[in-house]
Amino acid sequence: MSDSTRKDHSQTTRTVRAALETDRQHGAVVPPLHLTSTFAFSGYGEKREYDYSRSGNPTRDALGGALAELEGGAGAVVTASGMAAVALVTQLLRPDQAAVVPHDCYGGTYRLFNALNTRGSLKVRFVDYHAPGAFDAALAEKPALVWIETPSNPLLRIVDIAETARKAKAVGALVVADNTFLSPVWQQPIALGADVVVHSTTKYLNGHSDMVGGIAVVLDDSLAERIQFIANAAGAVPGPMDSWLTLRGTKTLALRMRAHDANGRAVAAWLANRWGAERVIYPGLSTHPQHALAKKQMTGFGGMISVEMGSRALAATVLGRTKVYALAESLGGVESLISHPASMTHASVPPERRAQLGISDGLIRLSTGVEDVDDLIADLEQAFKGL
Repeated sequence: MSDSTRKDHSQTTRTVRAALETDRQHGAVVPPLHLTSTFAFSGYGEKREYDYSRSGNPTRDALGGALAELEGGAGAVVTASGMAAVALVTQLLRPDQAAVVPHDCYGGTYRLFNALNTRGSLKVRFVDYHAPGAFDAALAEKPALVWIETPSNPLLRIVDIAETARKAKAVGALVVADNTFLSPVWQQPIALGADVVVHSTTKYLNGHSDMVGGIAVVLDDSLAERIQFIANAAGAVPGPMDSWLTLRGTKTLALRMRAHDANGRAVAAWLANRWGAERVIYPGLSTHPQHALAKKQMTGFGGMISVEMGSRALAATVLGRTKVYALAESLGGVESLISHPASMTHASVPPERRAQLGISDGLIRLSTGVEDVDDLIADLEQAFKGL
């Protein structure tokens, strides 16, 4: 945290002032970009604070410190991608230990945990957290880690973080929450009981779709030391340029998230009216099964919306017609994107498993950007014309 930023400042002020005025050498307001692989020793046996950028870089550390402060953590490890952050967390466990993971998690997360389980590197149990008794039954096996993804990708299911964390910690499990879809602006998992919060910084934290990165924010110093050791040993770190771009994006995070949220609510309401509320999945709609829980633990609903078109043909029609909503993977940028989870983000999930989860061939996912909402609705109106 910079000297000019205090914890009693609002989240908006803290996002704007993240890492500002931290340059002690020249007094630069914006933190410098340290494009170097190595750092000179001051003399033989006299290492400075930094020696090699895999182990540490001032730009990357500025980002980690800023995001740790925003999430309420003691420290953070910045990684080369969101999946690198997930992989680092799994390295905290031994092969004989178990992890409980939501069955409807992001496709890349499922692919990694499933691979670890298949090759015997970790015991993984995929669980429907909303099925009565299923989560409690999984906890009876005393897992070492409990994974939370809320809202889930792409079905936007909500998990009660506080209750899940309370139960998990009662059996000694480490609690990890993926907060990518909301950012610390709309949700604070550590304050609700999580030990670790992971993000794909590629998404809302950066917000401009011009880099790839991730982060794991940790609750306490001892956990930070453990995961930092793994990151340095494995080398799963980003270059300083990607770190600098994310830090720059963070400064407008609060403003962007308000725009994403406002547009998301408006577009979801239009879709519910045009296509039917039962086909539109958005936590901000009163028809969402966990709407009350969403209001309780989230301060905003964000810009992610999923729509069940009913068939691959209808989904393909809409995907092929949109002009403002670009057909592309990823999410969280200022620009609006539309995607087809079954053939894109969750293509690695077997078809029979997608069917069990409810990720049908007719499901489309919208990442609503910050464009003029009237243009977004007009784009969807012409895409849905005749359907």
